[in-house]
Amino acid sequence: MDNNRKELSGLVQSNTMDKTVVVNIVRSFPHPVYKKYVKFSKKYYVHDENNKCECGDTVLIEESKPLSKLKRWRVKKILKKAAKI
Repeated sequence: MDNNRKELSGLVQSNTMDKTVVVNIVRSFPHPVYKKYVKFSKKYYVHDENNKCECGDTVLIEESKPLSKLKRWRVKKILKKAAKI
């Protein structure tokens, strides 16, 4: 069966909630008239079942059924862990 769920990758901005992380997705696109590249960012509330994500991690998220008022995405996998200081 083909999986038609949307996938996005972004940076974990906050992990203070239980089983939820806030992921910031930044996309750039050319302005329709001026052709200059414009950056646009959006925050997504994402379900993290095992609380494995840390701030600064790069994660791959996938669309899911509504899990709460704001959560409609799940962490699929952690692409890159944040650097430990």
